[in-house]
Amino acid sequence: MSAFCVGIGYDIHRTAAGRPLRLAGVEIPGAPGLSGHSDADVVLHALCDALLGAAGLGDIGELFPDTDPAFAGADSRVLVRDVLQRVRAAGLGVHNADVVIQAERPRLTPFKPAMRAALASLLEVGPRQVNVKAGTNEGLGAIGRGEAIACWAAVLLKQA
Repeated sequence: MSAFCVGIGYDIHRTAAGRPLRLAGVEIPGAPGLSGHSDADVVLHALCDALLGAAGLGDIGELFPDTDPAFAGADSRVLVRDVLQRVRAAGLGVHNADVVIQAERPRLTPFKPAMRAALASLLEVGPRQVNVKAGTNEGLGAIGRGEAIACWAAVLLKQA
């Protein structure tokens, strides 16, 4: 294995009234939540897939299937911690992470510093090793109509 490994992840969930919106482990007040088997945190789900992909360890659906009642309502931070243990067991550590959240609503700029800090803490890296970007879909598609929120994540792992 080389000294560095790159992984990407993607997730999308439909919006759902009556559920809290949690992105990167941060609750976003006043916005509809997301529908999903767990807490539907698209940022943490995309991050899990990026970590698993970089380490060659499969994907989030294999480890935490939405058909397993054990993961109903699961806090996605717990899933990330489990994935990190697997990554470390493979002799790798996080060098940096970059995420792009696509949401027409709510505007996420005021929440980006909290999301960045939460991700850095969760990944046990410095805040300069994590970046959070947010954009809209300019009114196009399910995201543009406010029917869904999606996230892309990229991570760089290094040999521990």
